[in-house]
Amino acid sequence: MNFSYPKDEKLKSKITIGLLFSEGKSVSKYPLRLVYYAEDSIDAQKIKMGVSVSKKHFKKAVDRNYFKRVLRETYRLNKHLLINSLDKPHAFMFFYQTKDRLSYEEINTKTIQLFEKFIAQIAKKDTTENSVNTIK
Repeated sequence: MNFSYPKDEKLKSKITIGLLFSEGKSVSKYPLRLVYYAEDSIDAQKIKMGVSVSKKHFKKAVDRNYFKRVLRETYRLNKHLLINSLDKPHAFMFFYQTKDRLSYEEINTKTIQLFEKFIAQIAKKDTTENSVNTIK
């Protein structure tokens, strides 16, 4: 299992980020939120991931950077959950949305729960699409 977070897996494209927020869907598990968008482009990477912490909740950049590091680390260690369940490339934005200062362990557990909720939502959407296609 590859636990790296390489440069080409980081979400940097302004066009993709714009699509993510205009056409993307969202799944939440307090205090985390995952916005995702299924990309049609053929890309080498299955996943593009970005991380964000609100300036409204953490005024000091030191605090925001700490939580961004924690989010990137929990993603890096648990991304295999996402990769194994995706069939086409996706772009993700991962948010920390509370003033509460949760510990690393709590954030890691919530990340796993969030990824499992996302997988369930994708599976549910796929089954409904398949049933609609068979009716036609």
